[in-house]
Amino acid sequence: MNDNRDITVSFTGHRTYRHECDDALTAAVERLYGEGYRTFMTGMAVGFDLAAGECVLSLRERLCGLRLVCVVPFRGMENRFSQADRERFGRLMQEADAAVTLADEYTPEVYRRRNDYLVDNASAVLAYFDGRTGGTAYTVARAKREGLRIENLYRDGQLDLFDR
Repeated sequence: MNDNRDITVSFTGHRTYRHECDDALTAAVERLYGEGYRTFMTGMAVGFDLAAGECVLSLRERLCGLRLVCVVPFRGMENRFSQADRERFGRLMQEADAAVTLADEYTPEVYRRRNDYLVDNASAVLAYFDGRTGGTAYTVARAKREGLRIENLYRDGQLDLFDR
């Protein structure tokens, strides 16, 4: 998908995200854009992923060349969301610059495949990671092993969470 992962950032974060750091998220996207990053990928899960995608869309008019790519683990994923989150998902898909759907249906490994795709097609990860196990922990750990730049917005970027 990504011809130039050097200018691509992937988002990863918890589904329990409730806009705790929206201002920091906006500032981080603006700063990364200023450093030359242009493409931002979201995994389209409820919580941080949807909020991050909305952040990119809100900045696109001001930041020339800013791109949003939606990485959907499987077709129909949004059917498992609340009505409000299904609408958010639909808006992101409609307004994104590109979308990738990795599987036609749910299988147990679809989320891992999505997380691998996010790491394999970016050079930086912008996370909302509180140290809990799960998909975000997996993605952050894999990004660290692959040598990607990782920034954590949780509690003002306490990166010591990554060193556990």
